[in-house]
Amino acid sequence: MNNKLYGNLIFELSQPGRKGYSLPKNRFGNYEVPAELCRKEEAALPECDELTVVRHYTNLSHNNFGVDDGFYPLGSCTMKYNPKLNEEVAALPQFQNLHPLQPAATVKGATAVIALTERALCSLTGLAHFTFKPFAGAHGELTGLMVIDNYHRKRGDTLRKKVIVPDSAHGTNPASAAVCGLEVVEVKSTADGTVDIDDLRRICSLCGNTIAAMMMTNPNTLGLFERQIPEIARLIHDCGGLMYYDGANLNPMLGACRPGDMGFDVMHINLHKTFSTPHGGGGPGSGPVGVREGLDDCFPEVSPFHGNFAVILRAYAYILSLGRDYIKEVGPLATLNANYIKESLKDVYELPIDASADTGEKSMAQRGLCKHEFVFDGLKDKSTGVTTMDVAKRLLDYGYHAPTIYFPLLFHESLMIEPTESESKETIDGFIQVMRKIAEEAKTDPELVKTAPHLTPIGRVDDVLAAKHPIVTYKQLKNDTE
Repeated sequence: MNNKLYGNLIFELSQPGRKGYSLPKNRFGNYEVPAELCRKEEAALPECDELTVVRHYTNLSHNNFGVDDGFYPLGSCTMKYNPKLNEEVAALPQFQNLHPLQPAATVKGATAVIALTERALCSLTGLAHFTFKPFAGAHGELTGLMVIDNYHRKRGDTLRKKVIVPDSAHGTNPASAAVCGLEVVEVKSTADGTVDIDDLRRICSLCGNTIAAMMMTNPNTLGLFERQIPEIARLIHDCGGLMYYDGANLNPMLGACRPGDMGFDVMHINLHKTFSTPHGGGGPGSGPVGVREGLDDCFPEVSPFHGNFAVILRAYAYILSLGRDYIKEVGPLATLNANYIKESLKDVYELPIDASADTGEKSMAQRGLCKHEFVFDGLKDKSTGVTTMDVAKRLLDYGYHAPTIYFPLLFHESLMIEPTESESKETIDGFIQVMRKIAEEAKTDPELVKTAPHLTPIGRVDDVLAAKHPIVTYKQLKNDTE
């Protein structure tokens, strides 16, 4: 069987007695291992020669998709290219192999980087203090909500247990609030995809002195800028609550406006998103939390150590590389790229929020202008029966990672696209061309799209079965008939 095509497990390539190594002569003597630590039988490890091992893992790596391989337009994830300079800085020997328990006097360079990164983030966000203890975005959300809860507790305001969350929020928002022991109250969106101020006023009048905070992502998960933030912040602050900024969508705001200036009191930043450390596969992450002046004494002890120092290093290198002037171009370029794709495809893909033909006195959201990302509601021609899932699978045949699908939940066939500011016009034009080609295929040969992908080592897997009954270990068969 061809390993390159079919992706055998390394165990399946094993041949008894075959080796790809030779151990050096024992220089340490022989020591008895306690009987309770010994295996009753030898571990069933694969036996392969070096060339087989190298080819196996090289071929596996070719089946992985990364931002270094091609366009990665995941919405709300900011899969931004990580400049190789960042990697060089993170690999400097002076920053390698640090131990969190070594004396502080021996890591002054590392602590200086953290302090300088904090100063830069304060400047970019308009907040006063940051903690780098959280290890990821969701961990940062939890930490920020704990800050808010601590603030109210210190004031003896123990009734404040309600957190207002828009219906367009990231799923981690209500989850983090629940983990923090807070109660989630959902506020609706209007037809233009932004927070319904009237519904918020209703909630504020009903909940009043029980409101702890409101969590907001701006731009929201539809990629739309919430233009009524000052009024929203006034309503929440008048109730005695705090404003929390989910920094997952900070990319288009970078250098353009600051959450602290909008009235936000607490926020987390995904350094691994906005500041260029790709985070596929579940890591690495870093979710520093910033607060306005007067809240720094409310930071909880979520970790005794600073989280993921190499991510902080990459972020600081990225900030220094761009500098004060060029960091201001990040947001506008991300916004330009997203609107370019949206306008180029909205005749074949359904744009659920768009009134761009009638500018009048309407808001940016109503005029169809987005920020760094936008959401289609599947193909415009629904008669083909081709779904968003089908489009995503077909994109794999053309060498593109699929955008985020079926999120946000506001639309039935959500297709969420975020190009980031780092992609070239040529790359974006290629993506647009393929998306249009798939829309045409859906009309002329829908089965081709519905049965995609056709050029990957594995076709469509049973997602439900894989989720409910994952096979994460290899059971070696004793004979061919077992």
